[in-house]
Amino acid sequence: MLDTYRRILSRPGTARFSAAGLVGRLPISMVGLGTVLLVEGASGSYGLAGAVSAAGLIAQACCAVPQGRLIDRFGQSRVLPLVVSLWGVALALTIWSVEADWPIATTFVLAAIAGASLPSVGACVRARWAYTLESETERQTAFALEAVADEAVFMTGPILVTMLATAIDPAVGLGTALVAGVGGTYAFASQRATEPPAHPRTEHRSERPPMPWGTVLSLTVVALALGSLFGSAEVTTVAFAEEHSSKAYAGVLLALWAAGSLIAGFLTGMVSWRRSLLFRMRVGAAGMAAAMLPLALIHSIVIMGAVLFVAGFAIAPTLIAAMSLTERSVPPSRLTEGMAFVQTGIVFGVAPGAAIAGAVVDHAGASPAYLVSAAGGAIALVAALATRTPGRTRTTDPLATTARLDEKA
Repeated sequence: MLDTYRRILSRPGTARFSAAGLVGRLPISMVGLGTVLLVEGASGSYGLAGAVSAAGLIAQACCAVPQGRLIDRFGQSRVLPLVVSLWGVALALTIWSVEADWPIATTFVLAAIAGASLPSVGACVRARWAYTLESETERQTAFALEAVADEAVFMTGPILVTMLATAIDPAVGLGTALVAGVGGTYAFASQRATEPPAHPRTEHRSERPPMPWGTVLSLTVVALALGSLFGSAEVTTVAFAEEHSSKAYAGVLLALWAAGSLIAGFLTGMVSWRRSLLFRMRVGAAGMAAAMLPLALIHSIVIMGAVLFVAGFAIAPTLIAAMSLTERSVPPSRLTEGMAFVQTGIVFGVAPGAAIAGAVVDHAGASPAYLVSAAGGAIALVAALATRTPGRTRTTDPLATTARLDEKA
């Protein structure tokens, strides 16, 4: 069964760009928490720390799509080194501003610049797989591999930044994220052989292939709802562990949830599916909504861990189907932009989901707050049911066809 992964990783350059992309996207799971630990350690205020972190997160969400357009237009090897350089300088100055006790407004501005320039490495990796692999089955396997990589990032990143921040210094945690992000992104961008061709703006705007906005926006709403589910479940799980005098086990509970998703993502890539991507996304969204409902009735740490582990099995398959639908629906010359919409939806959803769940925890306790996660899953299901895919396939983009013919000439 592992042959499915071996086949795609044996293609020239694929293992190298996937590994570099894994390192390059480590900051997405480290910077937010690392910022909270750094600012709280210096100011003693979790509220201020959360606000600084949120400034970076909001800027990141607002700029991911424009960055995707630039990458599609000018190419990964030209755009990524520029944005990651800006990100590295901005993050270094953010750390320095806190350590040197600069005015807090300066820290907010620098954090926002760092967030706005955080490279969209995940979308770029998936765009490379879509360009490199001709077979739809192999592309779905590649997206499953990247879903596993995402889960690995979100399992190891927070643990790493927390250990470094608490055992050595908060600045060391963020500094490690900086080194990984800059080094991994430069290594990724330098691999030109597997890079999708750039699609410069055409003289006549009518030649630009249209974006299937109905499909893309529906998938973005699915991602937004899933992001709110993730954000609310994380906050609620921490509160649940604290209510049961086991706050130290909050990380274990969330790790079990992520582990279930990682295993499911790995298995998804090894199966040749007969059901359509749309059907699988709808089933996955329904499974995520249903998996959240029993959490409100659980009063045992052990049982909660077991149920979260099982619930995690719905995460990766749903996201893999959503990303695969995006890849199939949008023109190749606008693929990074389309991927960025879906990934940004997840980022945008985390903050309101966490905020609403936090308010419910304050007023009613942790268990009822899991219903916020269930509501997020229900909204994702409604959006998935409303999603319609265009009849056009990825091979009908005239700009992409021309680029491939030019390469073969």
